[in-house]
Amino acid sequence: MPGTSERLSEGRSWASLGTRVDAPVLVTDLPAAVPFGFLGTVLPTSEAAELQVTLHRLPRGEALSLAEKAAATAEADLETRVNRPGARPSELAHDAESARDLAARVAARDQDLWTTGISFHAYANGRARAEQLRRKLVHRLNELGFRCRIPTFEIGLLPRDPPLPDRGPRPTGYWHTLPTDAVSALFPFVDEGIHEPHGILVGLLLADANPIFLDRWSHSSQSWGLFGGTGSGKSFAAALWSLRSRWTEPDTQVFFVDPLGEFASLTRRLGGVVLDLGARGSGHLNPLDPISTGGDREAKAARVGTMLRALFPSLSDAEASRLDTAVSRLYRGRAPVPEWSDLIQELGGRPGEDRLQDLLTVFSAGSLRYLDGPTTVALDGSPLDLDLHDVPVEQLPFHLTYALDALMARLRADDRPKLVVIDEAHYLTRHPATLEFFDQLVRHVRHYRAGVLVLSQSPDDFLATAPGRSLLRNLRATLLLRLNEVSSQACEFFRLTAAEAGWLPNARLPAEAGYSEGLLRFGPQHLPLAVVATTPEYECLQGTRGEATDRPDADPSSARTARLSPPAREAPLDGGDRPGDSGGAGTPSA
Repeated sequence: MPGTSERLSEGRSWASLGTRVDAPVLVTDLPAAVPFGFLGTVLPTSEAAELQVTLHRLPRGEALSLAEKAAATAEADLETRVNRPGARPSELAHDAESARDLAARVAARDQDLWTTGISFHAYANGRARAEQLRRKLVHRLNELGFRCRIPTFEIGLLPRDPPLPDRGPRPTGYWHTLPTDAVSALFPFVDEGIHEPHGILVGLLLADANPIFLDRWSHSSQSWGLFGGTGSGKSFAAALWSLRSRWTEPDTQVFFVDPLGEFASLTRRLGGVVLDLGARGSGHLNPLDPISTGGDREAKAARVGTMLRALFPSLSDAEASRLDTAVSRLYRGRAPVPEWSDLIQELGGRPGEDRLQDLLTVFSAGSLRYLDGPTTVALDGSPLDLDLHDVPVEQLPFHLTYALDALMARLRADDRPKLVVIDEAHYLTRHPATLEFFDQLVRHVRHYRAGVLVLSQSPDDFLATAPGRSLLRNLRATLLLRLNEVSSQACEFFRLTAAEAGWLPNARLPAEAGYSEGLLRFGPQHLPLAVVATTPEYECLQGTRGEATDRPDADPSSARTARLSPPAREAPLDGGDRPGDSGGAGTPSA
């Protein structure tokens, strides 16, 4: 600290005490939203810079009057300006809604209003260096949506201990009226890390490498989502989280529903069981076995109808009704465990004359004839991989549905924690019946102390329908890795800021950075993080040296053996581009 004998000098836009120069910056306009903890980006520890804030809370009556006036003004603008040339109706409607919401929160004592004085300061020994640091400071603020100006006034107007607004003059742009949430975003004393006891390491925050630990079993919903384009590291992240779940809670049973065979080798290395459910597999499941519904034959009949509508999407209403009737009769009959030949017989009709009969011949003489018979494999072991890599793509919704239905018997079996990893989950969105079944599964598995990890390339596959949106709402945590594009639907549903939506298509890939980058959505928190593996984890997931591994940019349609796209071992976080304006809930606005 400089001695008190050092001389204070002032200029029109700077002040100095001895050799230390203070170059201030005023904020004239604030952005619509910034994340909590954004000051870590604006004020890096490598530079001498600081934020000075003066706060004066408005009396409640004055605050309520001001909020109601702002709401009335926004409503008037919406009514009078909406049809004018150049008007932006959506922006006017958003402003009006925000103003009404703020007035309601002030009235409910959920928010206060604060007269807030804001000034940033760059410090250096010498004016040239101070000016350089100030330019960098202004640039970072502009990148976050702040609008700044360099004050041209006597610095003496901004003493170290500034008076309240009614006690002295201030330069234009110094004072802002902000709600409590916005004021809180100006304070750097915010730890955005999540450290749930007994949780697994999900990733490291990009801003400061703070670890994020989540415990899926401590929440009412135990299901998570992983979304990202090809090469974004979904499979590796899912395998890594599954491995950590077993290490943290050794009783955890892990099941992979695996359309591409991505997890087969890992399952074998962990001493688990791989069931090849394709035509060339050594054993098969009977999709009609009512054991999956605990013997509830009426519930099983409904699920069989879902499977068949997924397999035959061209069914007319009349055909679907006739098929459902035949299935219901089948499960009211005497056969303890029906088979497809029983359903064909129950349906009746003559091949060549009856379209439904012709469709069902796929189980008697076609590509699915291997499913006509009793179950010949046991769903034992953990991890358990239901490998569907040999199944034709057009049949995947059908196979995924009966595989998940069959797993329900294991989920009901005991009270141990259970994790079901569903890869390429978008296949279940192709038919309303399978998507509704999937939504019901995600909502109800928690009753069996089970959680689902949903893997898909884009959340848009789920956002187009009500069951899909319901499913996404029931995911306790969602990690968005690099997305090819971020739709307006996704922005609205996940409440992404413009900065977050702009960053996600540019989030770094394992092939670029050595680790995956993504945005974790956990309740109201949006946290940019890296999914990083330690050397032992990497070696466990990849197996022995020389084992084939998939390139991060490989076409998933060609992946027919178990291969995971890995990030580099113990990849360090570097200082490259960061979504510094992503996530969080702070919303300063004047």
